[in-house]
Amino acid sequence: MSENKNLVVVEQKPQLPMVIEEKGIYTYLERIKQFPVLSEAEEKQLMLDFQTKGDLVSAQKLITSHLRLAAKIALTYRRYGLPMADVISEANLGLMQAVKKFDVNKKVRLATYAIWWIKAAINDYILRSWSLVKIGTVAAQKKLFYNLNRIKARLGIYENKELEPKVVKQIARELMVDEKDVTEMNRRIGGDSSLNVNIGDEEGREKQDLVIDNRENIEAKLANREEQQYKAKILAQCLKKLNEREQYIIKKRMLTDTPCTLDDLGAYFNISRERVRQIEKRAFEKLSAEVKKSMAA
Repeated sequence: MSENKNLVVVEQKPQLPMVIEEKGIYTYLERIKQFPVLSEAEEKQLMLDFQTKGDLVSAQKLITSHLRLAAKIALTYRRYGLPMADVISEANLGLMQAVKKFDVNKKVRLATYAIWWIKAAINDYILRSWSLVKIGTVAAQKKLFYNLNRIKARLGIYENKELEPKVVKQIARELMVDEKDVTEMNRRIGGDSSLNVNIGDEEGREKQDLVIDNRENIEAKLANREEQQYKAKILAQCLKKLNEREQYIIKKRMLTDTPCTLDDLGAYFNISRERVRQIEKRAFEKLSAEVKKSMAA
């Protein structure tokens, strides 16, 4: 896969922008804006040239004109904690596959078709990166993989720790999967290797047999819970210091699992996306100041 990634980004196509380390993401996003958006007629002609004549220059133009689409989709996967440069590169691989397999006889634009390939490439990368080889192929397990963090956040569980039995039962019932699968998936998402693997060649002796119980005592658990509740209370109080529009934008942009876009909020308030961005920035600064003042009191 790494060889393909280099092919997409730089080695055989030097005129394509390189996706480099995290600090260069902004530069990359700015550079891909230089590539023009194609009209439907231009897109169709380029695709015909590529498919009938093997014209790689046409294929390159099709790819570069859709790099912004690939990056936009890739950025929606930030919450998975993986290097964004790698996620964007995988998105570009999906885009290349879309160009290669696109059927010009279908009455859809390349962008519509490419979305599926881009998301599929990113999802495959995430599954591989999180070592979900054994349990990432079943539809129910994939559903669990993509929804576990969302449900945990809704329940106020943000730490990568063992789930309580009642929480496991609740999640399993909601997603219609086995409870043992919820427990195993939670361990893997937390970046931990399974505790049920055998040690060396010894049958029946598992890694968990050597693990020391360092769990918090009941006092520490209660203290941590109280701290989280206190922070949530402070945030709720500080939000009230904002006006209704600012509260709505902050909640829809920062305090939800599926943030609204600037365009969506602009349409909702009948203002420009830039105006929404300005309000969001100002509201966040006010909220941050209020939270710091409250925590220091």
